[in-house]
Amino acid sequence: MREGIVPTQAEEVLHFWLVETPFEQRFVRDPRLDNRIRQGFAPLHARLARAVPAEWRADPRAMLAAVIVLDQFSRNLYRDDPRAYENDAAARELAEEVLSKGWDEHLGVEERYFLYLPFMHGEDLADQDRSVELFGGLGTQEGLDFAVRHRDQIKRFGRFPQRNAVLGRQSTAEELAFLEGPGARF
Repeated sequence: MREGIVPTQAEEVLHFWLVETPFEQRFVRDPRLDNRIRQGFAPLHARLARAVPAEWRADPRAMLAAVIVLDQFSRNLYRDDPRAYENDAAARELAEEVLSKGWDEHLGVEERYFLYLPFMHGEDLADQDRSVELFGGLGTQEGLDFAVRHRDQIKRFGRFPQRNAVLGRQSTAEELAFLEGPGARF
């Protein structure tokens, strides 16, 4: 692994997401958090969505920051908008690059949790199986439970029914019935 200086903006992302923002707040609908991300990171998000600079790609923590920006911040910046999912493939590719280099071993459990999330967010069964494998090895029961729930939805429907309205997809009767049940939405 080439060790370098983590770009300042990458450190700002990591500090904001992993230190300043409580874990439980990261996964709830919170307009205040969305606005803080918009004010602090929207220009960075736009730049990374175009291309992740070489200096970011040379360090596992900077790559983690890029994954967080493209995967997590997209959901906050574009809540209830199809753009929330536009960078999922790019985030997954970055996460895969980190894994292929073995750089995830240099990250803590909470950091790896966010590195692995792009696999959980994919609507591809292979990505979901990978997510379950990764979260199973992480040692966090809650993470594994969520990975299994996500995979089970993809196994059953081939997609996440809760995204249908935002993405302009027709829901089936089975999906609509499922969405009325407990625990159907993430």
